[in-house]
Amino acid sequence: MQQESGRRSNRERSEETRDRLIEAARRLFVEKSYAETGTPEIAREAGVTRGALYHHFADKQALLAAVVEREASTVADEIEHHTVVSSSATSALIEGGHAYLKAMTAPGRTRLLLLDGPAVLGRSGMDEIDSRHGNRTLREGLQAAIEARQIRDLPLDALTGLLGAAFDRAALAIDAGADAESYRRALAGLIEGLSPAP
Repeated sequence: MQQESGRRSNRERSEETRDRLIEAARRLFVEKSYAETGTPEIAREAGVTRGALYHHFADKQALLAAVVEREASTVADEIEHHTVVSSSATSALIEGGHAYLKAMTAPGRTRLLLLDGPAVLGRSGMDEIDSRHGNRTLREGLQAAIEARQIRDLPLDALTGLLGAAFDRAALAIDAGADAESYRRALAGLIEGLSPAP
């Protein structure tokens, strides 16, 4: 019994170390940039040895992937939280879009998910992460709206990719200082424009 407890404790310590590394890397990637941050600095910031860092992550790129995965998961959680009580599938899509734009205003998030992530992990690496998180929630919302006949029955993967790109472009513009309300209204108009003809 004690051995099992010890094993659990080791697992918990290992997870805590991994969490500290991800949090430290996120802080440094946002403050300095991915390119300007080295693994020795991340290990120091996390209060662990470089050996501990390399025990959990093969390299700095793997650490960025973990940071991006966690950020994407947080965004998806926020979208799902804000669309639980929507009155229709279309309003859920619009509210989900607003929740996405709001979630992306967290300091450094746009840079991590839309600039550094794609540049370092490549488009296919980011697509894999997106398919588990943000694009998954968007795809599910679009599918629900199609099944409810609230939007036209268009190719789902293509529609998800195109709308996702529009949301990402809006997040980048807002991060650069553009009027958020203008982008929210334009994106809502795009979604409403998918309604079937009367």
